[in-house]
Amino acid sequence: MTNYENISFEHNGPIARITLNRPKAANGIDQALADELAQAALYCSEDPAIKVVVLTGAGKFFSAGGDLRAMAGSDDTGAFIAKLAGTLHEAVSALARMDALLIVAVNGTAAGAGFSLAVAGDLVVASESASFTMAYTKVGLSPDGGASYYLPRLIGVRRTQDLMLTNRVLSAAEALDWGLLHQVVPDADLADTVEQLAQQFAQGPKGSNANVKKLLLVSSQHTLEEQLATEANFITRAAESADGAEGITAFLGKRSPKFA
Repeated sequence: MTNYENISFEHNGPIARITLNRPKAANGIDQALADELAQAALYCSEDPAIKVVVLTGAGKFFSAGGDLRAMAGSDDTGAFIAKLAGTLHEAVSALARMDALLIVAVNGTAAGAGFSLAVAGDLVVASESASFTMAYTKVGLSPDGGASYYLPRLIGVRRTQDLMLTNRVLSAAEALDWGLLHQVVPDADLADTVEQLAQQFAQGPKGSNANVKKLLLVSSQHTLEEQLATEANFITRAAESADGAEGITAFLGKRSPKFA
């Protein structure tokens, strides 16, 4: 793997860990960080041994979103943002479509594209001190990072409009109540809680979890009959897999399964 400077990356067996690592810049996303995040996401999507990817931030912020200082300092702001958003979107797409599960540990403020990244997780756990805000229109910009895809599906159009147009700041408790998160824990418990989840899913059936991700990604594009056909195809392939055979055998034998 590359020696990263703007993220940290660890890969131990079935678990990979990506940490946004520009704490002095509130983990703001500049081109260098976006490049490294996209590289790490692609690596995780291509390594069959990885079952779980944990994404978090270093320091007090998860991510303050796009680095406005870097944008302002560019000679051509439009071209700069086009490249930055394109690279970030490569990362978002790779993380969404990889077979491994993405667990996001939101350790602090998630704003702008940081908000977008946070809610893109398959499981999202936040510390009690975390907060969430879109903040795009406050600086004359519009959402990126997949926010306009994920938010309406998670919380509906009306609440999405509220967040994007008013730049409302949600506490972790409010974000949980709205349906943006799966769990909120005390700050001191975040790392341990996420580690327990990662270890749990590292022992699970990667193919089954990947099927869940894929089914949910396409569900809004399909008619009922198309989705039923896709479900039938996926469950048939799962039943024919080694993990499917092991899961069924273990259930009938009243023992815990040992997935590959």
